[in-house]
Amino acid sequence: MVDKQGTDGAPPRAIHIERKKVNWLAWILLLLGVAALLFALLRHRDDAADVAVAPVATGVATPPVAVEAITLPNGRRVDLAPATLNYDLQRYLASDAAAPRTFTFDKLNFDTASAAIRAEDRPTLDALGQILTAYPTAKVALIGYADARGSDATNATLGAARGNAVMKALTDGGIAADRISIGTGGEARPVADNGTADGQFENRRTELVVTSK
Repeated sequence: MVDKQGTDGAPPRAIHIERKKVNWLAWILLLLGVAALLFALLRHRDDAADVAVAPVATGVATPPVAVEAITLPNGRRVDLAPATLNYDLQRYLASDAAAPRTFTFDKLNFDTASAAIRAEDRPTLDALGQILTAYPTAKVALIGYADARGSDATNATLGAARGNAVMKALTDGGIAADRISIGTGGEARPVADNGTADGQFENRRTELVVTSK
């Protein structure tokens, strides 16, 4: 409030200056709205980033392991996957490397107390037969093994039976029996832990030794 002298000589009149009231509620609501908008924008950006890095399902199946089409010396062709016994055996027989050489089957195992060839292992033996047919001077020994359960004598017998089962599959496919000899390793030289079921399965195996080329 200020006093102002009147022009007519009258006493000064009091002039009231009224301050404008600030509407704080409106400002608070406005700030809350801005904050909500910023939060929504940030949330949208994060969601977009998640979508960008998420894998897209294409419906295309995982391709199988690559194989190589190998032409054997007799003109036959066989599909062989790298890092398998048949692949390594064929390369060895085609090379000048000296014998003997031992190969472990990547896919030829047996059920507990059994010497029967499993159906899923037949393709391995079929390809092996094709390779041995293409290298007619090569001779091999088949050494059967067992896991550590059972007596030494039982496991030795079981190992020999497994070697014989592989030999029969090869001779049934046309490989001469005099090119194959049989041996047994019993439970010796395990390739896996006999304390687990998976390890026992891996130890129920057969090895192939090229004795001459």
